[in-house]
Amino acid sequence: MAVGLVTLTLFSVVFLYFQYNPLKHGRKFMFRRFVNWFPMGMSYAFLYMARYNLNVTKNALGPLMNKESFGLIFGAGTIIYGLSFLVNGPLVDKIGGKRGIIIATVGSSIANILMGVITFLLLHKRWPFDLTLTFALLYSLNMFFQSYGAVSIIKVKAYWFHVRERGIFGAIFGTLISFGVYFAFDWGQAIADAAASQVKDPTPFQLAFRQIFALEGKTTDATWLVFFIPATILLTWTLLDAWLIKDTPREAKFEDFDTHDASSGEMHVEYTMVETLKLVFKNPVLMMIAVVEFTTGVIRNGVMQWYFIFAKEVPQPGAEVFLRHWGLLLCISGIVGGFAIGYASDHIFHSRRSPPVAIAGVGIFVLSVILFTTLYSNPFLVGVCAVLICLLSISIHSLMSGTAAADFGGRKLTATASGITDGFVYLGTGLQSVSLGYLTNHSWRYWPAFLIPFALLSIYIAVRMWGHLPEATKKYLVSVEKVSLEKITVVKVKDINS
Repeated sequence: MAVGLVTLTLFSVVFLYFQYNPLKHGRKFMFRRFVNWFPMGMSYAFLYMARYNLNVTKNALGPLMNKESFGLIFGAGTIIYGLSFLVNGPLVDKIGGKRGIIIATVGSSIANILMGVITFLLLHKRWPFDLTLTFALLYSLNMFFQSYGAVSIIKVKAYWFHVRERGIFGAIFGTLISFGVYFAFDWGQAIADAAASQVKDPTPFQLAFRQIFALEGKTTDATWLVFFIPATILLTWTLLDAWLIKDTPREAKFEDFDTHDASSGEMHVEYTMVETLKLVFKNPVLMMIAVVEFTTGVIRNGVMQWYFIFAKEVPQPGAEVFLRHWGLLLCISGIVGGFAIGYASDHIFHSRRSPPVAIAGVGIFVLSVILFTTLYSNPFLVGVCAVLICLLSISIHSLMSGTAAADFGGRKLTATASGITDGFVYLGTGLQSVSLGYLTNHSWRYWPAFLIPFALLSIYIAVRMWGHLPEATKKYLVSVEKVSLEKITVVKVKDINS
């Protein structure tokens, strides 16, 4: 049922993509653009599966990987992921998104194969070295290559989508994240369950799975398949990416067009990697986006990961559905929220990204307060609040890193701008991981209380950005669409010597 629902949702997303065409592109262009983003997007979704399979593996290994080891391994990968953007953002701006996504999928596949080999040796008692250090190194390698994924897909998007279409593409980006979360938690757990040495009352899927991989009669869990299967899927998508993806419309035999972002009129300018980083870090709007993304990292992962642990540790009578279908619920809610916030940005707020982010921040604040007050009294309402907070935070992330960073960075700086802002997400992720790991040992009350100030900070920054638009975007809206934008603040790409 869940697979059918996700498949139906995927078809719905594709249908909405073809229905939404504000610039009246031709059918051939719309189809070619779909052929461009769909394989790249599915690669990104399965990169998520090859990232969060560590969570599934931790549960499957039990005492072989305790919570302290898991925290150190995940923390090491998070730090590497965040810092990697200082290198791969400017690099992808130079080499293009197609090469970037291939680097991501091939590199992550290799890292996952190596982690699978180590898991095999560990379960067969043939690995004499420190497990935590080994996995920390390999997971960090995985996360280094993973960090090429987001910047590459946004880099390609910047050339194929006009600013008036990017809100909806932000929704598509959020959809891909949501599918990735579903693949990671639900598919990953299904693989781990089917790969166990002993399976009571196996389902038809488990029977078929065990026959395909010759697991019957084995006395050791085949947990390494949690790494091998995503690696194989990624290599398959790599071949499709190499065949189908084009960095620009011109490479696909269409005319390039002005997307009216911050790079309009400056596409002839070339920057070194150092100059590219200076332009991003000196841009006050991009830094405000980075702060919003920092709060998003705290809130999104602060709920996505910790509700799962909370619901296992504290019985939730009458609300078991949330724990049982956590990945599916996050998938569906992320898609709904992404399209809602993307549509609002494009149509209600004329391609301004911060107003719907501010509104979503208010929603997160209210839901966090409700979560705090009902934590031990209403399990079903707690589950609803957790899902809705994830819905809103995934929506903010898709619109900020997936769209706003590209708008204000422009086509020339898209990968660097989106990479730096995405790096701040993982700084926030690291902060919440360490903080909530400590605080929840004392009381779960600290969990929702910890989220509230970050929701308020998100609202404050988004309100400060309320009227900001790139100069080219404002000129387009005023001259072409006759939109009145008297109170809009124009933001230009600053000269690096200013």
